[in-house]
Amino acid sequence: MNCPHCQSKNTYCRTGTTVLGYKRYQCRDCQKRFNERTGTPYNFLQYPTDIVFLILFHYLRYPVSYEHVTEMFWLRGFRICAETIRQWVLSFGTFLAKKLRKKRRGKASNSWYFDETYVKVNGVHCYLYRARDKQGELIDVYLSPTRDKASAIKFFESAIKVVGHKPDRITTDKNPS
Repeated sequence: MNCPHCQSKNTYCRTGTTVLGYKRYQCRDCQKRFNERTGTPYNFLQYPTDIVFLILFHYLRYPVSYEHVTEMFWLRGFRICAETIRQWVLSFGTFLAKKLRKKRRGKASNSWYFDETYVKVNGVHCYLYRARDKQGELIDVYLSPTRDKASAIKFFESAIKVVGHKPDRITTDKNPS
């Protein structure tokens, strides 16, 4: 493993692990000690990364509040406050969403259902475009201040880029754009 401090490859694995179970290393060049998570965005988390991502997955995947996720994991023995989950969503939500988008590539069916709705985000009214495939899996979402042909085209270009292919059939709610 490369040293996150000096980028040297001259490192060695130390005996034992951290409290969270991560391997410990030391650089022979700069003499600094580090672990597997040092230099990553997860370095200062007090919980294992897989637990944090499981909590984020539950919050992002299901229509639940921070308090509901807190209660779900309290029942599993984790003492996490809702504010901590909110901070994790802000810190790692986009990173996790990008990873999930990569996994969706090529897995959507060739029949899509497309709709748009008028929503208020941070006090501003805008249009939320969504596409789902035949199985009901979300393909892509897009927020736009306008409801016009240019926004619809931009959304479809993004959705096609996400899944890697064009759909054979698109069902809409008779939106003229």
